[in-house]
Amino acid sequence: MKPMTAVKNPLLAGALLMVAAMLAMTMMDAAAKALQQSGLHPLQVVWARFTSQTVIAFLVLSPKLHILLRTRYPVMQFVRSVFLFGATMCFFFSLGLMGIASATAVFEIAPLLITILAFLVLREQVGVRRWIGVGVGLCGSLLIIRPGSDVFSVVTLLPVAGAFFYGCFAISTRLLGRGESAWTSFIYTAVFGTLVATLIVPFYWSTPSPTEVALMSVIGLFGAVGHYLLIRALMLAEASYLAPFGYVSLVYNTFWGVVFFDEYPDIWVYAGALVIVGAGLYVWYRELKAGADTPVEQTR
Repeated sequence: MKPMTAVKNPLLAGALLMVAAMLAMTMMDAAAKALQQSGLHPLQVVWARFTSQTVIAFLVLSPKLHILLRTRYPVMQFVRSVFLFGATMCFFFSLGLMGIASATAVFEIAPLLITILAFLVLREQVGVRRWIGVGVGLCGSLLIIRPGSDVFSVVTLLPVAGAFFYGCFAISTRLLGRGESAWTSFIYTAVFGTLVATLIVPFYWSTPSPTEVALMSVIGLFGAVGHYLLIRALMLAEASYLAPFGYVSLVYNTFWGVVFFDEYPDIWVYAGALVIVGAGLYVWYRELKAGADTPVEQTR
């Protein structure tokens, strides 16, 4: 079976990797919310997310660390690490104050921000299909949170800020492109987050129970898998093309909310989710159809 990177159509590979990345990331979100509900401070959860990911990275990659730690873009690695840390902080804090589906719905302005930033910063050619897909997906999110509802409050600014940082992270990752190993980028963001969180967490530390320790370990595993898949996706396809597929995280987190936190969405959440998924599928289908006869080199 061919590896994902060897698929002839990188758009298809990128889309599949993005959907898989969102699954892993939302499982991390669910674990983060569970830890906060058990009484841990959000900063301790952030620390667990990055520290466990760093431990996993060093255990798995130890034979090649001396090679993977070499980077030709130290400044860019630092910048994108700052963005990911900011996105994680903002979103994890919001999970302790909002329902997981509501926080994710607000966070879903990220794909729109990614498309705009890709157009302004990366000079990507954003066609009508992509703008339609992102715009319709955003409408789906608005359908869920409904302006004027109790979702809009000061707390809402947390996932909004998280979405902005995440958008900047995606763009900076795309800027690195294939000039840097995905594992190198993976390691630097994990180590940076661990160092910063370790400096802060002693002021908010509480001794975790055995169950909480297990969750703190799992959260890093989910984050590690999701982060790596996201990097691979952004290496294969343009950020503006992948943006609508990020909306699938809302569907995932709505499901986790029902299963694990007894948070039952109303009919508007289901309607919005259908709109969001439909928008992503529309962009995927149209792009694949348009690029069916296009050489791989021209689709990157």
